[in-house]
Amino acid sequence: MGEKRTAVYDSIIKGGMWFDGTGAPPALRNLGIRDGRVTTLSTDPLDESGCDHVVDAAGKWVIPGMLDIHTHYDVEVLLDPALSESVRHGVTTVLIGSCSLSTVHVDPETAGDIFGRVEAIPRAHVIDAVAGAKTWRSAHDYAAALDALPLGPNIASFLGHSDIRAAEMGLDRATRAEVKPTAGELTAMRRHLEEALDAGFVGMSSQQLLFDKLDGDTCRSRTLPSTYASMRERHQLNSILRSRRRALQGGPDVSRPQSLVTMGLSSLGVGQPNLKVSLLSAADIKAIPVMAHLFPVLARTVNALGGDFRFQQLPVPFEVYADGIDLVIFEEFGSGAEALHLADQLDRRHQLLQDTQYRRRFRKDYDHRYGPRVWHRDLFDAEIVDCPDESVIGKTFGQIGVERGGVHPADAFLDLVVEYGAKVRWRTTISNHRPHVLNRFAVDPGMQLGFSDAGAHLRNMAFYNFGLRLLRRVRDAQQAGRPFMTVEHAVHRLTGELADWYGIDAGRLRVGDRADVVVIDPERLDDELDRYAEQTVPCYGNLSRMVNRNDAAVNAVFVNGRRVFGDGVAAPGLGSARSGRFLAAS
Repeated sequence: MGEKRTAVYDSIIKGGMWFDGTGAPPALRNLGIRDGRVTTLSTDPLDESGCDHVVDAAGKWVIPGMLDIHTHYDVEVLLDPALSESVRHGVTTVLIGSCSLSTVHVDPETAGDIFGRVEAIPRAHVIDAVAGAKTWRSAHDYAAALDALPLGPNIASFLGHSDIRAAEMGLDRATRAEVKPTAGELTAMRRHLEEALDAGFVGMSSQQLLFDKLDGDTCRSRTLPSTYASMRERHQLNSILRSRRRALQGGPDVSRPQSLVTMGLSSLGVGQPNLKVSLLSAADIKAIPVMAHLFPVLARTVNALGGDFRFQQLPVPFEVYADGIDLVIFEEFGSGAEALHLADQLDRRHQLLQDTQYRRRFRKDYDHRYGPRVWHRDLFDAEIVDCPDESVIGKTFGQIGVERGGVHPADAFLDLVVEYGAKVRWRTTISNHRPHVLNRFAVDPGMQLGFSDAGAHLRNMAFYNFGLRLLRRVRDAQQAGRPFMTVEHAVHRLTGELADWYGIDAGRLRVGDRADVVVIDPERLDDELDRYAEQTVPCYGNLSRMVNRNDAAVNAVFVNGRRVFGDGVAAPGLGSARSGRFLAAS
């Protein structure tokens, strides 16, 4: 008997239209993968002897794994590191630590308070996850702990400003306007940031948005710790990011447009290096359509003056779902926040929603539609999708008010919530509703394509397949003879462009590159991408989560050369054997 021949490749992807992630035109190629890297790109057939996986990609697109630059997987990754809801859609690298929130330094209870209400992740599960997993005492330890998990995708991380502020000052002191950090506390925050950058974190996230509120009892309904930081504190932390060429992810306060301008201008360096700034977020807001023109102007202006500034932009309609009144957009006005404050006291909330004086305040807030805001506050543009009273399904709250004899839309809404509570499920689109504006944003170099919120807002909004939906829109426009960008440009924007800006080893598909690969069937980029499904989350007590299911579109996903998903089926070992790694920024 002859000796068994050693396989030349661990995996082969043959006959596909290959995109390298640089924006270069695609070409038909056969890819050979070995030891987690692309070792061969050839027009000739490759030796398949002993190869573990051979993927026939004829008629398919072969692209680098996509990056998701804005997720809130900080908790879920500790409980279920497969993160399969992103991987199944071709996302092979996710960034965590967004919106000033991370679990590097805070204790479990504080983690529950800062994540629970803002990101609509059940507080008890946050506390249990951090308490059960936390072995780390520093950012280096944290990076090593993540890297030791059986990760599905690769992970890169921001350090959260609210994390280090609460850890050093205590959550109560960190959320009082009259309290400033001591010199020692500020020095400790600076030290934490320096150490995180040494550990390879991509930067720091900081939030100024005032309708993000704390959970728990001690500081309930206060805004996030980073919103209390002074200009001096932010300047000192930003100076570290400048010197290290790492990124600031910022969330300006929509009620104070000047905060958007101030955070944008912070990218400029006056006698010092510029600061990489990525702001949340450019959107075609229904309530303020003029902003669709102002976002690109601000980005172009700052960059023309020498900044390195980007807006994050979700390249799909921002459709949100809600169970009753449980939706973060109600935090942006007083009576809505008053109801959400009682989220864990349903009897008191029930009484509040029936109170005559409360309803007067709610109607006044609803009718106040001028000035900066996120929600259009139009209940004629809010469709009921589920309710024990089947006669209201498919109608808007405004329609129901008309049918009930001219009842104010806000009262029609509150009446149904009082009667059925969270069993009234409804939806609306708050931004990104005009395709031509989305197309303009998609090609704007001042925009970064992302902002999925994957891992958060389990019952109302997360956009796991945003990259596939952009690729479909690009293909459809080309086929209709109205192209706004090429497919290779779209792939570059979802992969290599983002990896380069954040300084991580991802997003390219050339010889020697990390073998993060996605095989896509362009013919199956169809209406399935727009539909939502419900999927239980075992690690959150089988809470039902809104997800996407377009399994025919993604034929294979490889992370570091390991096949992890394809055709809607997870590969053996996803979540138990490590495929992803912690990616350190360079």
